[in-house]
Amino acid sequence: MTATARLDAALQRIAALNDRFRAFATIDEDGARRAARAADAAAQDGGWRGLLQGMLVGVKDSIDTAGMRTACGSVLFADRVPNADAPVVQRLRDAGAVILGKTALMELCFGVRSTDMIAGQVRNPWNDQRVPGGSSGGSAAAVALDLCQGALGSDTGGSVRVPASFCGVTGLRPTHGGVPNRGALPVSASLDTIGPLARSVEDVARLFVAIAGPDPADPTSLDAPLPASLLTGPADVAGLRIGLPGHFYFDDVEPEVAGAVHRFADTLAAAGAVVTEVDLPGAELAHHHATTIILSDACEVHADALEHHQAAFSPEIYQRMSKGLALRGVDYARAERFREEWRRMLRQLFVGTDILVIPATPFAAPPIEDGVHLADSTRHATRFTYGGALAGLPGLSLPCGFSSGGLPIGVLLEAAWFNEAVLLRAGRFWQRATDWHERRPGLS
Repeated sequence: MTATARLDAALQRIAALNDRFRAFATIDEDGARRAARAADAAAQDGGWRGLLQGMLVGVKDSIDTAGMRTACGSVLFADRVPNADAPVVQRLRDAGAVILGKTALMELCFGVRSTDMIAGQVRNPWNDQRVPGGSSGGSAAAVALDLCQGALGSDTGGSVRVPASFCGVTGLRPTHGGVPNRGALPVSASLDTIGPLARSVEDVARLFVAIAGPDPADPTSLDAPLPASLLTGPADVAGLRIGLPGHFYFDDVEPEVAGAVHRFADTLAAAGAVVTEVDLPGAELAHHHATTIILSDACEVHADALEHHQAAFSPEIYQRMSKGLALRGVDYARAERFREEWRRMLRQLFVGTDILVIPATPFAAPPIEDGVHLADSTRHATRFTYGGALAGLPGLSLPCGFSSGGLPIGVLLEAAWFNEAVLLRAGRFWQRATDWHERRPGLS
């Protein structure tokens, strides 16, 4: 199928579904048609525009796109139209992607519900009364609904991995610093990273390779080589050392989620992986200290608006974010000291472990109207994702089952810094052995 034909089909689905699910905030039909025609012309001539030639991609609406509104889900930025693409967007274009438009998100990237104050409430494709996860909920929902083939999100404490889990797609949080963040609205510069979502590990890998690499103008960017195995590595797990933590990571978890994650580990063991129980001392404290850093950094980013434009925030976002104003320098310092020790412990762990396997979320997607304050619902949903973010680890969220209520369940794989290749290797094996990632929601 040509890129133009895929685009036509996607636009028809968007016209039919987006009013209900609100996955896209903005559609750039003219720009997408130009890019699709260019991809088709190259293919007809035997040319190659890049690794993503003709792939339909959505971009989270907190990442700058030249000439296209980037509202960040907030009335604070409702009229903002950047003059330049963020580096990751330019890299998508250079790789031949067809950028379809901007995906909706949680206001200011700051919560799990993906309530976009410009585009509306993003809804879960499997049940439109459930949250899609956040803050990159529109990106995950757009992929799950087949409105695009891939999407970019951003992940501070779980904003790629949680939506991937709740929507039944694949999402990668790269190592912190491996992908440039310049041109994206920050939440916490020391935790933020842009990451890809797609239905398959193969497409996630292609998107990651296209956007990864150093950016001299980004102070958080690091220069690390990209191994060929990211795209061409094996799809087997024989000999991989899998660590399965207990206690905190399986306490207060829905039994269906725990069962699906353990079946994932059993499948890897049956294929030759060595699965052992491991201990992560301090895991129950990581969320608290990551929260201190996230709240403090977010208040620094939005200090002027918090002081002078309180009415521009939704009440729940203001209440959650402004808690950071009461934090002290000693609180931030204490969180940084914990992070140093947490990273030291993980370095030692990864000497004898290739991959950690944990639930991506402790439960399947909760109702949008659940009566729980945004701060509490976000804290519960991100219970297992904040630890990896605090350390800067790469993490891959994979579909691994469904609840009895028909909602996706996700497993989270974590590895040592800049070892995305081993995560993708295990993900390839899993997706060749199962079809969870190919399941589609039944839409009336």
